[in-house]
Amino acid sequence: MEARQLLSSIGTFPAESAETAYKRKRIDHWDEVARNYSHDGLFRGRYHRRLAAIYGFLVPPGQRVLEIGCAQGDLLAALRPSIGIGVDFSGEMLGRARGRHPHLEFIEADAHDLRMDQPFDTIILSDLINDLWDVQGVLETVARVAQPQTRIILNFYSRLWHLPLALGERLGLAAPKLEQNWLTSEDVTNLLNISGLEVIRTWPEILCPVPVPVLENLANRVLVKLWPFRAAALSNFVIARPRPSTQPVSIGRTVSVIIPARNEAGNIESIFRRVPNLGLQTELVFVEGHSRDDTFATIEAAIAAHPERRCQLLRQTGEGKGDAVREGFAKARGDILMILDADLTVPPEDLGRFYAALVHGHGEFINGVRLVYPMEKQAMRLLNFLGNKFFSWAFTFLLGQPIKDTLCGTKVLWRSCYEQIAANRSHFGDFDPFGDFDLLFGAARLNQKVVDLPTRYRERQYGTTNIHRWKHGLLLLRMVMFAASRIKFT
Repeated sequence: MEARQLLSSIGTFPAESAETAYKRKRIDHWDEVARNYSHDGLFRGRYHRRLAAIYGFLVPPGQRVLEIGCAQGDLLAALRPSIGIGVDFSGEMLGRARGRHPHLEFIEADAHDLRMDQPFDTIILSDLINDLWDVQGVLETVARVAQPQTRIILNFYSRLWHLPLALGERLGLAAPKLEQNWLTSEDVTNLLNISGLEVIRTWPEILCPVPVPVLENLANRVLVKLWPFRAAALSNFVIARPRPSTQPVSIGRTVSVIIPARNEAGNIESIFRRVPNLGLQTELVFVEGHSRDDTFATIEAAIAAHPERRCQLLRQTGEGKGDAVREGFAKARGDILMILDADLTVPPEDLGRFYAALVHGHGEFINGVRLVYPMEKQAMRLLNFLGNKFFSWAFTFLLGQPIKDTLCGTKVLWRSCYEQIAANRSHFGDFDPFGDFDLLFGAARLNQKVVDLPTRYRERQYGTTNIHRWKHGLLLLRMVMFAASRIKFT
């Protein structure tokens, strides 16, 4: 006995590790919070309702959702998941969660040692990383649990709110907390990158976490998104995805190139000659849009003359390029969907670069950019160029991802991603004459990674443009304003 006591005193039998003590202290703390504090107080109620509204916008109903650090499960339940699993290390919190939300599954486990063997569409860490012993270790665990299509969404307090939150705790307006990690968005972006995850976008939320008539809505929906108010936000949000593999995912993939064609008879033969064969098989889907020339007959003749190409020819039932694209997508049979304007101002040969960017995982939506390389003399008129620059700025601001050219006709995405966009189209309405806004807004709404790919813009060799600068410009401006109310200031 004396020898054992001696050995213990010199460290052979170490006391509880700092990490274990840290975690134990927090488990005891959150058990105590669950037993003695309501989550519906003045500050807590407003703050958590606003969080639920933000996450409700980011996570469509019916997804498979994992929340790590779920507390009593209210946020998870608010998202109406098809499969909802909450994880927390506080047994008292989980007891409340099971009583409040018996239709969800709750697991008592430490985020640092999480083991999951099923896929999730979304993994949430809400106000968790400020409280963790090892933030990087937990993010590495999340990266192992996530699938390529999984979106990881985090929110965490801003250090600027350290003193106001401490005051709120003393006044009983906020649940008491132990000493916190205070991380900036840059810190979290760096840790995500180190952990094998890639940031899609970051932004601030919640400027007024207490009920103040008129000001609360104005501050939390509008002002917090604008300079200089955004710097004073309470919460920082980050959306990330697993970093793509260096190996392409092209094996067995088929491609459909949708080609809206109106008054383009002189370009049809060049399309057959110049569109490359990509993936396992490439089909050409022509959607002829009530041409005044013989475009439809020219396409029919070209299909007959090129039996080696897999083709479809559709006569458009509606009007506008956007409608033509949607009709073509509905009939396309490929795993990868591409849009190519029949005027060939974007070289068809560049489709190989779009294909490579997609299958190597650089993005889930590859957007063509005509505004980088010098253009041929008559490729784009000055007012069109300035309009494109304006809409580029507006889209980057609205979507939180850099979008340099909104109206380039060449866009490439996975069929599965498009199906998600189509299923959620009602959120923005259906009045886009070109289809570009519809796709970009939809991709951003679903947190898809949008990647710009520069391409040269050539002068049209046949026919005239179908763009009406003033008519369509005013319509696009109206769409930007409408989208601001549905995707930015929500």
